[in-house]
Parts: sequence; structure tokens; C-alpha cells
Amino acid sequence: MRAGTGLLALAMVAGLGVAAPGAIAAEKGAVAAAPASWIDAKTGHRVLRLSDEPGVSALYFNEEAYTPQGDRMVISSERGIISVDLKTWQQRLLVPGKELQLLFAGRKTRSVYYAVRGKAAASGPAGKDGDTRPMQIWTADIDSGKTRKIAEVSGASIASINADETLLAGVTAERSMPLQPGTPARDSRFGQANYAATGPDGKPLTFAEAKEVRLNDRLEAKIPMEIFVIDVRTGERRTVVQSTDWLNHLLFSPTDPSLLMFCHEGPWHKVDRIWTVRTDGSQLTKVHTRTMNMEIAGHEFWAPDGKTIWYDLQTPRGEVFWLASYDLASGKRRWYALDRNEWSVHYNISPDQKLFAGDGGDNEMVAHAPDGKWLYLFRPRDIPDVAGIHAPDAESLIKPGRFDGVRLVDLSKHDYRLEPNARFTPDGKWLVFRSNMEGRLGVYAVEVAGPAK
Repeated sequence: MRAGTGLLALAMVAGLGVAAPGAIAAEKGAVAAAPASWIDAKTGHRVLRLSDEPGVSALYFNEEAYTPQGDRMVISSERGIISVDLKTWQQRLLVPGKELQLLFAGRKTRSVYYAVRGKAAASGPAGKDGDTRPMQIWTADIDSGKTRKIAEVSGASIASINADETLLAGVTAERSMPLQPGTPARDSRFGQANYAATGPDGKPLTFAEAKEVRLNDRLEAKIPMEIFVIDVRTGERRTVVQSTDWLNHLLFSPTDPSLLMFCHEGPWHKVDRIWTVRTDGSQLTKVHTRTMNMEIAGHEFWAPDGKTIWYDLQTPRGEVFWLASYDLASGKRRWYALDRNEWSVHYNISPDQKLFAGDGGDNEMVAHAPDGKWLYLFRPRDIPDVAGIHAPDAESLIKPGRFDGVRLVDLSKHDYRLEPNARFTPDGKWLVFRSNMEGRLGVYAVEVAGPAK
């Protein structure tokens, strides 16, 4: 899958029906009503329902959703891409269109990036989750709404843009392989396939266990893949990594334009998941090496300053829980312990790097937590040397610590097939998350300070 094969050629993609630059729909720019607000009865924290309109969604927990100035957030719905004022929470339709895929906001300019897909190809190369549809990449100015097409790819997915917005990163596979046979690549209710499988005894597996089976099927298929970058200015495309491992979750450093993080996807106890690489293909680095059987690490994310990678670590899986970090410059590591009920599908970090958040999990997930369906705020606490007495090699060892957790939102009615994907707002005062706790898809925010009066 070299550059000359044409699998990712920036060729014209016909019939995508994109609105012309600057096009205005009748409702474009209209301001939505103020969000509903209440106090969570079990936590005392203030919760806002930002939107529950049809098809509403917020970005994945580690994808950039805010303007560089921190004043606006982007979400999407069936109407198109929506801009949210983070002071008033008022919303306006930025780019109308029912088939738009919100990708990410820019880290340098006040831009939002999105994709428009064409018709699926019957065969040939595919992008994320086996999608064979061609893709046009567009950008919209967050203030004026003016749009511009910047790239076209086929048989591929675009996953990230670098810190100075000069390179797009994407992934392609030689052929499509849907994760759940016989169903669409994604279930619109949950943002992932509706996994189902049977165990060795012929009985149906839980959703979480069935997902493991399907992930393993895809991993074992050993489909040739590649990570590539596209120069936004010239359209040049370069291959970065080639592999028959399952390559996924591309995420550029928030500060270093040439550094890309990615994962080897599959059952976490089976793969070496977290990697970094330079955009010229050099300095391929494994971030974590397991030291015991059934140790798992994943759901990695960058610290805001780009100096540290954080990730979920379990030693072993489902028994001992940590949020771990890796310092890129020094190689030093820090692990914070959590209780079983505090384990979360995803974690996140505040802009000032003093607080963390977790979105909890249900009793079918890896922690099998009996009371884990909460949105959490965590304060890190380091574990010091006793009496100030240091081991001779203390500086070379993992720095241990513990999270002290506070419950922010009761998610007892939430179906965790939809991942909440909590993220701090740029001022650190709110956590934005997705939920179906009211019986329908919605985007919410909870106030970090509290309990509310």
C-alpha cells in the first residue's frame, strides 16, 4: 500500500452534495433557547441539558472540541454542526446538513473540520470501522460560518489534525471488515456497533464480552493497513506507518506538530496498544510494556501541554486499577490508584492539570463495578516516602499516588453502550458529557464546583 497505489489518492469524489462555501440555510445562525438546569439529587451538583435534539452528539473524549480561545465548543446533530457559546450556553447552527461528520476543532485557528461522505464502494480499501465511502474534508470558520474544502480521500478515514493545522492524519485498510457482521458499522444510538456473539457454551455473551470477540476477530484478520498524513497546503500524501496490526485512534500532540500518537487495536491484554511516531515515520516508540499476564493499558490521551501521555492501566485486568502517565522527555512514570467503582470507560484532565475526571462504567464492563454508574471528579494525591527516607533508586521508579473521588452526576439510568466521554471546559468549571439517562440521546454539562446551593 505505497503512495503510488492510488488507494488514498486525492482524487475527485463525485456526488457528495456539499453546500457551497458561505451557503446559508434558513435556520443557520439561529440562537437556541437556554438549556434546562437542575440540581442532581444525589450529588448536589448543577447539571445542564445542552441539547437533546435528534442525533445530537459530542466528540470523543480525546478529540479537540474547543476554539483556541476557549470561548466556543462544537457539537453535531441531524441538522448539522452546531457552535455553543461556553459563557451563555447559547447555540447556533454553524454548518447545515444531515450527512456531515464532525471531526475536530482547530488548535491554532478558529476553525471546525468536518467530513462529507459519498456512496460506499462495493469493495476495495476502507477507513475506520470498515467504512468504504469516499470522504471530502471541509473546514468552517467558527465566527462567519464560511466553508472551504481542503482535501479528498477514498477508502480511508481522517482522524486528527496537528497543532499548527498543516497536516491531517488518517488511516486506511486494504479491505473492509465490519466489526459486527450483518449490521451497520455504527449503531446511531450508541456510537459503536451493537455487538453480539455467543460463548464456547453456545450461550449469548454480554455486550462487553461480545465486543471483545469482535475486536479479536478483526485483529486476527491481519488486514494490511497504513497511517498516512496529508499536507493541507499542497495535498501531498505521505505514508507514516504500515502494518498488518490493527491501527487506530490517531491523535496528534496538542503542541508538537510532527508527533502523532496511535494505538494497536484489539483485546487490550493481547496487544501492545499505545505508540508514538514522527510524521516522517521515525522514532516509533512503544509507550507501555506489560510486566504481567492480563495487564492492560489503553484509552490514552494527551496532557494539554503535550508533555505527558495518560492512560487507563490495570494490573491485572479487572482487578487493580490505575490512571498512569508517561513523560515523553524523561520517560518517568506516575500511577494513581482508583477503587473498583471509580474505574471509568474514559478519563480526562483539566486544562491546569490539577484535576481529573472519569465517566464511570456499568457492572458488565471490565471492572464489574457494583456501583460505578457515576460521573466522577478526581483529585490526585501523591504517596510520599515514609519519614522522608528515600530508596537509592527512587528517582528511577514509578511514582505512586491515589485519586480521591467526588461524584458529580448520578448515571444509574444511563446505558453504557453509549460512552459518556466527559471533558473539561477550557475554564475548568464544567464537564461536558453525553448521556441517554433521560431515555434519549443528549449532551450535558455538570458544574465542577459544588455542591450547588
